Amino acid sequence: MTGSVPRSVANRLNNPRGHSSSRNAKPALAGLLALGMIAGCRHPDLPQYPSNYREFIYVANSESSTLTILDVVNLRVDRELPVGQNPVAVIASPTRNEIYVVNAGVAGGQGSLSLIETAKNSVAATIPLHRKPLAIDLDAAGNLAYIANAGSNSVSVVDLKARREVAQIGIGEEPVALRLAPDGKTLIVANQRGNSVSIVDVAARRVRSIFPDCPGAADVAVLPDSSKAFIACAAGHQVMAIALAGSSDAQGKPDRLEASMDVGRAPVQLALKPDGGEVFVSNSLANSISEVDTSKNDVGGAYLIGDDPVCGIVSHDNALLYVANFRSQYVTVYSIDEGKRLPDLPGLPGSVHVGDGPRALAFSTSGMLLFVVDNRSSDVAVIRTDTRAIVAILPTGRAPSALAVKAFKVQ
Repeated sequence: MTGSVPRSVANRLNNPRGHSSSRNAKPALAGLLALGMIAGCRHPDLPQYPSNYREFIYVANSESSTLTILDVVNLRVDRELPVGQNPVAVIASPTRNEIYVVNAGVAGGQGSLSLIETAKNSVAATIPLHRKPLAIDLDAAGNLAYIANAGSNSVSVVDLKARREVAQIGIGEEPVALRLAPDGKTLIVANQRGNSVSIVDVAARRVRSIFPDCPGAADVAVLPDSSKAFIACAAGHQVMAIALAGSSDAQGKPDRLEASMDVGRAPVQLALKPDGGEVFVSNSLANSISEVDTSKNDVGGAYLIGDDPVCGIVSHDNALLYVANFRSQYVTVYSIDEGKRLPDLPGLPGSVHVGDGPRALAFSTSGMLLFVVDNRSSDVAVIRTDTRAIVAILPTGRAPSALAVKAFKVQ
């Protein structure tokens, strides 16, 4: 299958509020919402952190052009911070107490990058970008940001210390996702409208390989050893596996296509196990996930998981996959070792009832909490991972779609 992304998938990628649903769909959680808004009360079952410890969740609200900042230590809203127009992606610096927010801007206009200082939770700088920036990744030192400009068919390279763009790399048509290999040598870019994948030599800042025949390329995952990239082809039912040149086991070989694997319809997101052994594919229109063995390029099977799965995340111990089902109010839990959805047991649900339109997921630094961005009900559900019980529902701005976690200590 070739062509552009199906309208239903494209709407979710570019306008996460594409499905209609009632904002009053979860009255049973109203009490938790009220509890979550109470300031200054630490949950008795959660860790008692040192007095100088800080941890925040940063949630991008696309329709209100704001960033909601949630205090993890006290489980409360810290503040809602104005940023640029239509924030769609957010990432934490690996080395500095900074957060970077990609603002897509309005149709036809330029976007921007907001730099947030976490010690003050304030905007320290706004860096102009090009048309419709949608995705961001950082180098390991936290010095350079790579940003996909879908409206300009380019990738911006931003010096985060100097707070300015230092290069622009021409890519395929409408890049919507990108990932820097852990070794820092290669950037992999998914070009949605171009139905292609661009492989960029980071040192030379130029495209060294292009792989066509990935309909509606939508997401990228790279193995921890930087040897291979996987790309979800959302307008079809394939996942590409590309061996990367320059990695330790490439032995002088060029970038090369190893496999194009059949998965479910509309694979929109890839969740890689921390150990790199498997990647899990969220098949949006098939209501399923596919399990891919990354060493053999083999699809182990597809499993019904929920209504419109759009995002998955694997626990730190490689044991569980949590899946956000966008056309529902549920996050489903899948046992990787058992190869099946977990059943609902007394006091330990296999499907957790959250807000409306779960869209994005992230763990707290300790892994004790899972944060679920609910796009249509405009809130974040906080789940304890050991009991899978909701401990708070915290409000956000309108149409939250992405989040990042940052922990640090104050002096």
